[in-house]
Amino acid sequence: MRGRTAGRAAGLGVMAGAAALTLLCATAAQAEGRGDVRVTKTVVNNGNNVIIGTTARVTYPIAITIRDNSGAKGLTRVSVFSKSKGWGFSDWTGTRCEKQSSTTSVCTATMTVAPGWLPGSVPGDINTIAGLWQVNATVKANDGDYWISDDIAEFKMKRASKLTTDATPEPVAKGASLTIKGKLSRANWEDLKYHGFTGQTVKLQYRKAGAEHYSTVKTVKTDSSGNLSTKVTVTAAGSWRYFFPGTTTTARVVSKGDAVALK
Repeated sequence: MRGRTAGRAAGLGVMAGAAALTLLCATAAQAEGRGDVRVTKTVVNNGNNVIIGTTARVTYPIAITIRDNSGAKGLTRVSVFSKSKGWGFSDWTGTRCEKQSSTTSVCTATMTVAPGWLPGSVPGDINTIAGLWQVNATVKANDGDYWISDDIAEFKMKRASKLTTDATPEPVAKGASLTIKGKLSRANWEDLKYHGFTGQTVKLQYRKAGAEHYSTVKTVKTDSSGNLSTKVTVTAAGSWRYFFPGTTTTARVVSKGDAVALK
């Protein structure tokens, strides 16, 4: 698949001396080239999801293994975009190649995403591009062979999330009721703010004082504002927390534990 630049001129000067922000539109998938150079393996962000919030610039690697009888020369193009929407954002800021043998090298492209570049820079609802993404690249060999490789890897680009836990009253009498509130919110890439994530199932977890691990006590759903609230009966001192396992578009998150002592 070939990408074409669709960014506004105002978005191209954000990083002096680095590759400009590219907004890539997808066409039909294809692979073409000359000779026997090929991509044999691609790993995005060390196998982890790429999580984007509202302020911090996020940098992640794409490690591409290239093989050719004459030896791998490097990368001439790397692009990433949403599989469902066919477009996305990417800033390719550098490449480092390490020779593994006479025929094989691993070239790692450094990709950067800055949330502040997004509003007004792409058409439609920016949040809809969260989810499954693909990687395309063009690779070259020492003998001049090249290969345009499409969909060489897939990964998830997710919206960052936040989660809180607050248990009251503290301390509490044994056998009394404890109210545990919290809030689940996620990054909105349109206005660069966090908003409550509604209708989501969140796990309430408990760790008895002195124990090493938390265990799930019950599940609770967020309300129309992303708020959580439930009651439990206290039998021992310990810590309480909420855990959200995430979705295909939103990152998993665990709140800080709130330790509650007995009276």
